[in-house]
Amino acid sequence: MKIAVCAVCLGLMVQAGTAQAADFKSVAAAPAILYDAPSVRGTKLFIAPRNMPLEVILSYGNWVKVRDAGGDLSWIEAGALSEQRWVVVSVANARVRASQDEAASVVFSADKNVLLELLAPAASGWVRVRHRDGPSGYVKASEVWGE
Repeated sequence: MKIAVCAVCLGLMVQAGTAQAADFKSVAAAPAILYDAPSVRGTKLFIAPRNMPLEVILSYGNWVKVRDAGGDLSWIEAGALSEQRWVVVSVANARVRASQDEAASVVFSADKNVLLELLAPAASGWVRVRHRDGPSGYVKASEVWGE
């Protein structure tokens, strides 16, 4: 009986976890090191540039397990993350438009892997973004990662 109840509880926890929206953060001002384990003694896997978006998988003390745009999992110190949100362009040429309309004028184009500041989350399939040089507009949510 106890085993069956635990299995049901586990199933509910898994379902609840999959129903939640993804939690994203970005690398804070200084570049940060991504490790294979939640320790500075772990193997250094990658140096993440400022503003790189990361999906938060779980927190463990002062460490956060994250997923990058390529799907790779690693650990980062919690203090290296910022609440300010950025997205990365995931297509060859994303057109950022003046409004949430395919027919709207193009404000600028962004190449794959360009970082854009997230100004407003997805609404009707579009996100509002700003380029570091100043121009802002709307890009299809399907053309960026990290929102």
